[in-house]
Amino acid sequence: MKKLATVVFVVMGAVGVAQAAAPVVGNAKAGQNKAAVCGACHGADGNSLVPMFPKLAGQHPDYIVKQLTSFKAGDRQDPTMAPMAAPLNAQDMADLAAYFSAQKLVVGAPMNAEAAAVGRKIFNGGVPTKGVAACIACHGPSGAGNGPANFPALSGQQGMYVAKALRDFKSGARTTDPNRMMRDVAAKMSDEEIDAVAEYISGLH
Repeated sequence: MKKLATVVFVVMGAVGVAQAAAPVVGNAKAGQNKAAVCGACHGADGNSLVPMFPKLAGQHPDYIVKQLTSFKAGDRQDPTMAPMAAPLNAQDMADLAAYFSAQKLVVGAPMNAEAAAVGRKIFNGGVPTKGVAACIACHGPSGAGNGPANFPALSGQQGMYVAKALRDFKSGARTTDPNRMMRDVAAKMSDEEIDAVAEYISGLH
């Protein structure tokens, strides 16, 4: 009898762990309602019109959840996003991610074609003499990223936002990149190279 009770306890414990670890499934419809407050900066459909705010449309859902989680935990610092993420629970984050990831990304054209041409070379081939890896290695030739690996989509992203993100990685202000991947890359880039890559990404699709 004691042995049976032990087996039941172990089985029930395993079930409890499995339930606790079950992933939260996002609901895009619920996310649309919750995203109303996000629209002021990111656009109602995730296509921000303000260059300093990132586009969320078409972004990988797990990446969106990861960033919101980092803002909520304080691992990623931003005076605007921290209070926005603070009240969100796991279901809220999953719903928002489901909604924005399902939206169609609107891609514009680079404002500086000359800089974009330089950025294209860096994006596709890196800067071998400085040890700067090509962006396509993780983000792909079209900037689609890699959802399972949590590498974000970059195509059509706001150039100003991309440049700020790279400078934050370079300065160490942003430290949420696994194994310092982005910090190590950005640290070797000049401001001109950062701006060029950002310009190219803004029109990439």
